[in-house]
Amino acid sequence: MKKSLIASIACMIGLGGCGSTMVEAYRNEKPVLDLAQYFNGTIDGWGVFQDRSGKVVKRFYVKIDAGWQGNTGTLDEDFSYADGSTSRRVWTITKLDAHTYEGRADDVVGVATGTAYGNALRWTYVLRLPVDGKVYDVDFDDWMYLMDDKVMLNRSVMSKFGFRLGDLTLSFARRSP
Repeated sequence: MKKSLIASIACMIGLGGCGSTMVEAYRNEKPVLDLAQYFNGTIDGWGVFQDRSGKVVKRFYVKIDAGWQGNTGTLDEDFSYADGSTSRRVWTITKLDAHTYEGRADDVVGVATGTAYGNALRWTYVLRLPVDGKVYDVDFDDWMYLMDDKVMLNRSVMSKFGFRLGDLTLSFARRSP
């Protein structure tokens, strides 16, 4: 009984170290991500959504027209999906301090929060997602990594009630001015 209890405690302590990476771990990575600099002008993006099994169930292209005035940015996103459907999302993003952002969009529940260090941004929010005539509130955990002045990679985990629904992978490319 005692060995079983000790083994259980050791297992819980070991699993405690399996938490997610903190964005601050990227503080020394280059190039440094400045959202106002990167999301300024036109950005093209290509992405896929994979379900829990890894099967690609949705492919899309997104064109983002972005600009900033002071600490407030607007990202106007036009999505075109492989099945012929389209959608649009307009983000209003506010830089709160050197590392912290918040964002709002019509289909985002409440406020999205973001923290940036080095070349990385972690962006979390709840999205109202229409699926087969119903709307679900889905948790997004976005990680964006600036690769150079033109390319950014984005990986998102979608979940509901703590259960992973799937992953979203995007590649962004800034157009030359």
